[in-house]
Parts: sequence; C-alpha cells; structure tokens
Amino acid sequence: MLVKDKKIIVTGAGSGIGRELTLQLINKGAFVAALDINEKELNITKEMANNSERLSLFVVDISSDESLNKFKEDYYKKHSEVDGLINNAGIIQPFINVEKLDMDTIYRVMNVNFYGPLKLTKLFLPELMQRKEAHITNVSSMGGFFPFPGQTVYGASKAAIKLFTEGLYAELLNTNVGVTIIFPGAIATNIMKNSNVKMEVSESSSKMKMLSAQDAASQIIDATEKNKFKVYVGSDSKFMNFLYKFNDKFAIKYIVKMMSKIK
Repeated sequence: MLVKDKKIIVTGAGSGIGRELTLQLINKGAFVAALDINEKELNITKEMANNSERLSLFVVDISSDESLNKFKEDYYKKHSEVDGLINNAGIIQPFINVEKLDMDTIYRVMNVNFYGPLKLTKLFLPELMQRKEAHITNVSSMGGFFPFPGQTVYGASKAAIKLFTEGLYAELLNTNVGVTIIFPGAIATNIMKNSNVKMEVSESSSKMKMLSAQDAASQIIDATEKNKFKVYVGSDSKFMNFLYKFNDKFAIKYIVKMMSKIK
C-alpha cells in the first residue's frame, strides 16, 4: 500500500521511531493521526512537521480501554476513514530478573506492548477491511524472537505481538488488508527514559553502534509500502535471528555474556 494520500494512525508518535514515522509519512503525502501519552512531545512532533494540515494529534494512553474508545470517537470526528495502522508504541522493563519484578510493572508492560495494539487493531479492523486497500504494521522487537535476561517480560510482550501479527497475517491473507511485523534491534531512541528505566553499561558496551530512528522509520515505511511480511531492522537483529536459528543454546549463552556488561 503506497502511503501517499492515505490516512494512517501511528502510536508512540511523540518521540523516537514514532516521531520519525510521522514526519516521513507526512513528507510522503500521507495524512497522519499521531498518538502519544505525552502531549508536550506530541506538540514538538507537530512543530517539526511545520504544523502540517496533514497531521492530527491525539493524547492517548493505549493501556487504557477508556482512552482507546475515546480516541476512536475523536478520530472519526476529524476523519471519515482510516487506511493504515502502525502499532509502534512500546516500553521496556527495568533490567532485573522476573523474581524481582513487581506485578504492576508486568501488567503495564503487557498492556502497552501487547493489549494496547491488540485492542487498537480490533477497534479499527472492521473499517480497514472496508477499504480498497489497507495495512497494519506492528512493531515487535529483537527481544520478541530471542530471549534477553533481565528483559524477560518485555520479551514476552513482544513475542505476543509477534505471534498475534503472524496470526493476523494468516487470517487476512486473502483480503485487502496487508500485515507486516517489524523486529528492530538496538535503535537510538528515548525508550529507556520513556519507560522510566535507568541502567549503567560498561565503556565497551556503550560504544555499541545503534541504528538511527530515521533509518528505522524509513525501513518500516518501505516494508509497509511493499507489503512485506517480516522485516529485521538493524544488523544486530538480522545477526541474532540467524544465530538463534542456527544454534539457540549458543546464542542464549552469547547474549547472557553480553548482557553481563549491564550493571
């Protein structure tokens, strides 16, 4: 689905990949409904888009049913239809093992990373299926196909969105709605700050090269337009996908060693 003149919903549009998706989609001629829980950051996105008339802002907590239902009502007050949905918003957990992780944090991670995208998809899927062509793009993570110690619940939430998207792809295979799943590796964003997570890394680990949010967003839009099924964004994501399939036990031991550099 080419994005020009299409109406596309983007979550997590107040920073990082979501902000870049919003800006690049507008530059490609799309109309974007930008969602984020942080109104201040959304307004910065609007300024960066030169207050484009193709951009509408919605302050939404995707972990809240009430907020999502209100968004649907508010959306149709401004737009008559929807052509695309990019579920990008996500948070990580503190870098601690499961036994030390409190249930409130577990629920929050699952609600933002899995139940939010699931509910948003269900809210707009009937409309998407009425369009001549439409697309759903869900952002999982390298942690969604490969385990990272200290991020087990985060990984579980991203694995859930992975399998949900794969199932959605199967269900919509012979329809007008395309489905894409994205697996980003390490991307230079503010996800730790937005997740209220702090960590310290060793000097060698801090030198790890991260893909820019601009490049990640560009690849996601390209995948959407080309109706790709699975896309691994970043050399680390591609490498770990290969290594995990080749020898999963070795790959896990390798990442445990790498994660030990996180204090």
